[in-house]
Amino acid sequence: MSLSEYHENGTDRKKLPGRVPVLLLLAAISCGSMELTGCSAGGEGAEEISRTVSETDGAEAQERSAVSDAVRFDRMLDGYEPQKDRYNFHFTYKMVHPWWDAVALGMEDAAKQYEAMGITIEYEYLAPDSASAQDQVRRLNEASGRGFDVIGVDVADVDIITPVINQIMEEGQKVMTFSSSDAPKEDGCSRIAYVGNTHNYEDGAELTEALCAKLGHHGKVALLVGVEGAPCHEQRAMGAQDVIAKYPGMELVEIAYDEDTVEKSCAFTKEFLAEHDDLAGIICCNMSNPVGAARAVLEAGREEEIVIVGMDHDQEALGYLRDGVIYALGVQDCYSIGFDTVQVAIRIADGQLPGEAYPEKTEETTTVIYQDGAAMMLRTLYGEYD
Repeated sequence: MSLSEYHENGTDRKKLPGRVPVLLLLAAISCGSMELTGCSAGGEGAEEISRTVSETDGAEAQERSAVSDAVRFDRMLDGYEPQKDRYNFHFTYKMVHPWWDAVALGMEDAAKQYEAMGITIEYEYLAPDSASAQDQVRRLNEASGRGFDVIGVDVADVDIITPVINQIMEEGQKVMTFSSSDAPKEDGCSRIAYVGNTHNYEDGAELTEALCAKLGHHGKVALLVGVEGAPCHEQRAMGAQDVIAKYPGMELVEIAYDEDTVEKSCAFTKEFLAEHDDLAGIICCNMSNPVGAARAVLEAGREEEIVIVGMDHDQEALGYLRDGVIYALGVQDCYSIGFDTVQVAIRIADGQLPGEAYPEKTEETTTVIYQDGAAMMLRTLYGEYD
């Protein structure tokens, strides 16, 4: 089973018995073991917020280390003893998409490790086909009346979703946020804790710095954002824009929201290319738009002219990175996001508040991968060999 097949529209974990996710299988094989619960003890969160793989780190050992840092499959439960023997969670996220399939793998592995301890973890993991804050409002309100121990949400729009979270919290429901988009307490949200990317702004800035350096800090660039209002996409875009503004020789000529779809990002990129004969770079803020941008650039025959940077571990995007069409990808550790989400949800269900027991925000890593790390990433994640 491929990663893209793991999550079928409308499925939840209780309907997926006996299926071994390919990423866990490959990770176990690479560790010399078929134990799917991890090949060595791993720490809880990352000490670093982000890691960068140097373009000059070409040795296989260095590549393997970079890939193992980017996406960890060695996670073990942290030793906390749950107070119940059964939990029931509801997790909803922005949209059905391979990025969240990788998060699901971490959730599933954590649940299996708890099951080995005699603790049953049941959960729903559901999302719409396309991002919709209104659909998320409906899902949260519906789930709040069904008696879940904890509801987790990957926030589609902070302004729209925060009042809903606050309302169902007032009604007694325990709510956390997870994945890539938080609704933070400092912005008025009552959610208990967040697990995921706490540095989206920095990710956008780091990728844009790499693009600017590649261009010699001179050239016209375009920005593909994703879903309007989605915190992670907007924050990365802001980081990118702030970096561009630092350099007098850089000019941001286009910004477009592609709704995290390959098709729309490809169409927007074609428009950019038609409008700007001298376009030098494209910054991509989600997992879909590096693929769409690369397709359009290849179709136009301008892959030698345009520098593309973007996010995450899409198989096609990693292939473009290996082939030099994409210059750099910021790969988030989605597996650890899912794994830690389950661990934090159990603590929340047990009445534990953030503090000594666990942080209010569990930071997960992003690793910038360049061409020399792409082949190893493809082998590790997808079993793809040159």
